[in-house]
Amino acid sequence: MKKVKILTPEEAALLVNDGDTIATGGFVSCACPETLSKALEKRYVETGHPKDMTLFYAAGQGYRGTPGSGGDHFAHEGMVKRVVGGHWDRAPGLGKLALENKIEAYNLPQGVITHMYRDIAAHNIGTITHVGLYTFADPRNGGGKLNEVTKEDLVKLIEIEGEERLLYKGFPINVVFLRGSYCDERGNCTVHREVGPMDVTAMAQACKNSGGKVIVQVEKIVAAGSLDPKLVKIPGIYVDAVVVGTDEDNMQCIGVPYDGAAAGEYTIPLDAIPSIPLNERKVIARRAAMELPNDAIVNLGTGMPEMIANVAAEEGISDKMTLTVEAGPIGGIPLAGPQFGAAANAEAILEHNVQFDFYQGGGLDVAFLGLAETAPNGDLNVSKFGTRLAGSGGFVDITQNAKKVCYCGTFTAKVPDRTKPKFKIGDGQIKVLQEGTKKKFVKEVEHITFSGVYANKVKQPVLYITERAVFELRPEGVTLIEIAPGIDLKTEILDQMEFEPAIAYQEDGTIKLMDERIFRDEPMGLE
Repeated sequence: MKKVKILTPEEAALLVNDGDTIATGGFVSCACPETLSKALEKRYVETGHPKDMTLFYAAGQGYRGTPGSGGDHFAHEGMVKRVVGGHWDRAPGLGKLALENKIEAYNLPQGVITHMYRDIAAHNIGTITHVGLYTFADPRNGGGKLNEVTKEDLVKLIEIEGEERLLYKGFPINVVFLRGSYCDERGNCTVHREVGPMDVTAMAQACKNSGGKVIVQVEKIVAAGSLDPKLVKIPGIYVDAVVVGTDEDNMQCIGVPYDGAAAGEYTIPLDAIPSIPLNERKVIARRAAMELPNDAIVNLGTGMPEMIANVAAEEGISDKMTLTVEAGPIGGIPLAGPQFGAAANAEAILEHNVQFDFYQGGGLDVAFLGLAETAPNGDLNVSKFGTRLAGSGGFVDITQNAKKVCYCGTFTAKVPDRTKPKFKIGDGQIKVLQEGTKKKFVKEVEHITFSGVYANKVKQPVLYITERAVFELRPEGVTLIEIAPGIDLKTEILDQMEFEPAIAYQEDGTIKLMDERIFRDEPMGLE
């Protein structure tokens, strides 16, 4: 077997041609091939080439604390003509080009894209799945197109055995940029120092079988035959060139040095997860924790849902659930910030696409995700808001298929004065001190990231949990089922909604009260 080509970043950038479709690996800030992307960006800025590329990725790449990282290396007018991605929030420069109609832009479910890599590698006609039905990815709701200049249909509604399905059309990949750990002289690459294998194998196969060029950024080159073959995730037969990245660009996550606990190298002793103060976020997390079945397999979204882990620890029920992360970790403690996608002390770390096999097949007992914008029929939007393009990430794959889904968020948003308290919480009740100016329960959502129609069709249990009320999705639509002690139904709930929900009254004509233990500054006794 011949030795692999070892190139400089500048030499590797010359392998990319005008009009190429390029796929980039990485998950948010983890395992991003920054040395390769920087070199390509530098070449374009200096020469105007390569131009008119198509950028293709599953998880959004980049870190807000490092502007211009990840996907934003491609955020130059003329450098890309089209972007097909699962998440856009980490690359605001690309999002700006999309919102200004300067590029063709698509948002497809992240898990679906991970499976598209495999189908492209196998030369299948496309990826056929139920995931995305009735959401923004459905051709009846735009087919994932994000702006007016995006015309080509990448998603087709089909019928198989009397069932509706979506066909996500595959396309050749000309170049792939990946991140590995060590590479031997024959091009065999490990990813054992990364937070997980992600999609590196499937992406390399998809590119190789498309006749493209597989380029891998690594930490170091080692002697042929010195790597444990079980650790090799990118075989040398797939690899066209290798670049040794800089120390900075080979950090495990952008700006974060190697953490062996996140790579599964060792287990670290964990101090008790800290208790969080009693505020509206903890109130929501507490009510959500009441929905945890025993021995549940769980996915926690970013932001407010993450606090459910703190509540579970405080209540002594952490061992009653197994947390999972879409990037691949199972068990352990999911990490946040630039390490989102990793978990400390994971029991197993799977491929990104394999984790989504489990999710899409209904493996999650319950998923807790954020609540941004909800319509009367239960539709939810977390992906597109006027001039802000977030993208769905794995939201569609997770929420559409979990056995139960709970959306967690404050009832309204954007209080007038963020320096002053928004609520008074204690003695078993909650009082509103400042009302948010933005309503979250609206007549119609801008983007259908979750379809209430589909959820009702498949009889999926859905809750919308806020600090002052709990709603349930029923055939008649979003239905108020609980109200917090201390809250006025008319002025603090109904008047703060753009629609009037159905209300589930008890036999005595009252609405069920949220458990008053949620509003006391002491453990609830959930164990």
